[in-house]
Amino acid sequence: MSEERASVTVRIAGEEHTIRANAEPAYTRKCARLVDERIQEIRAKSGLIEGHKAAILAALSIADEYFQALDELARSRKDVVARSHALTRRLDAELTGGGDAGQS
Repeated sequence: MSEERASVTVRIAGEEHTIRANAEPAYTRKCARLVDERIQEIRAKSGLIEGHKAAILAALSIADEYFQALDELARSRKDVVARSHALTRRLDAELTGGGDAGQS
């Protein structure tokens, strides 16, 4: 990420917004597209809903996905650590002659 702030104009919920960010313009557009799509989904499901309420619901929905992804990442990391420790123990056992693999 560069130190220079880039300006990019995006359309969210039918309104244009100029965003200044350290991120690449393509990344900022990608983020804005996600927010816009989520607002459109909420409006389609809810019918007529005020813009700010749709934006709040979209933010809550995106935050929920974010926290679920963090939880899944933590579970995956824990699983990888447990598996690597088990594999290390098995390798240590084989290398020190404590295992029976390869013996016929």
